[in-house]
Amino acid sequence: MDSLFGLLILLAGVGAIVGAATNYMAIKMLFRPYKPIYFMRWRLPLTPGLIPKRRDVLAIQLGKTVADYLLTPDTIKKKFLSQDVRDNVLEFARQKVAAEVFTQDRTINDWLKLANLQHTPALLEQKVDAVIANQFISVKNVLATKTIQQLMPEDLEPVLDKKIGDAVEQILDKGVAYFQSPEGAKTIKNLLDDFLNSKGSFGGMISMFMGDSMSLVEKVQRELIRFLQAPGTSALLYRIFSAEWEKIKQRPAMDFMKDINFDTIEQSIQAYAKEQLAIETRLDKTINDYWPQGQNWTNDELLPKVMDKAFQAAEGKIEDVLKRLNLAEVVRQQVDSFPIAKLEELVLGIISRELRMITWLGGIIGGIVGIVQAIIVFMTN
Repeated sequence: MDSLFGLLILLAGVGAIVGAATNYMAIKMLFRPYKPIYFMRWRLPLTPGLIPKRRDVLAIQLGKTVADYLLTPDTIKKKFLSQDVRDNVLEFARQKVAAEVFTQDRTINDWLKLANLQHTPALLEQKVDAVIANQFISVKNVLATKTIQQLMPEDLEPVLDKKIGDAVEQILDKGVAYFQSPEGAKTIKNLLDDFLNSKGSFGGMISMFMGDSMSLVEKVQRELIRFLQAPGTSALLYRIFSAEWEKIKQRPAMDFMKDINFDTIEQSIQAYAKEQLAIETRLDKTINDYWPQGQNWTNDELLPKVMDKAFQAAEGKIEDVLKRLNLAEVVRQQVDSFPIAKLEELVLGIISRELRMITWLGGIIGGIVGIVQAIIVFMTN
């Protein structure tokens, strides 16, 4: 019995040691040695380890697995383009817009400074000055090269032509009213007295012959009124005014503006425009000041539509993007370039517990085999 017990202990111990050592060596030989070992010119068998030796095949198969089963278009659509993801992205976008765009802490000037456009107010004022200056140059060129008739609207010229007749009638009516008034009579008397006095003795003889100057005034007054009321006078004045009006219409407009200082007017308009625009003051306000409903519109209208368009475009481009990325080749290159030592550390770090269990299991199985061998040896002897 003692010999049986000793034999069991011996063979069980040897079997356990051999089984554990065998499993331990098998696990280590998955990765080691990292490189082939040569004796003279011959490479030793089982070098390098299994994974270093077949790393190229492993890399190819792993790349195919990732491309064909893990990162497929359907998988990405389900995981990254799901409704939950859309809702989360939309909510994130709304929060960022509220915090960054529609905030009371950042004015339009602040936005311009962020974009390195802090000189925009001065540039805008220069643009305003340039626009006004260019417009003045254009206006002066037009006034210098075009006649009044060319500048007048087509519907305005007939109206002004018609006003000539009205102006003639009004002038004659005013003349008749004036010469019929005491002031008009006094004016005629003064003119007659000046005229007669200027003729010396001849004027005195005319005064003696005509009688009192007032009677002469009355005669001249009647003749003037009769002249003004005569149809021929109206026609004469109409022809004169019409002829002069036609001459005026054919002259360049600038002929009537030679005494106008356009530079002063231009500077005044530029100053007034900049004062009214108040660009610097307007840019010191926030987006909310100019667009109070902007945040609600952005959250309810703009962002949902933008997100829908973006996700629809992403869904349509996923397959093409994956083909362009060539994930199988990317994975293969990464696996090929990944250090074996690091890969071993990574794998053993993940399944170290399980590997220890395999080692212990080898020892247990080896021990059981040793016990069975001991019993067989004892019984056969």
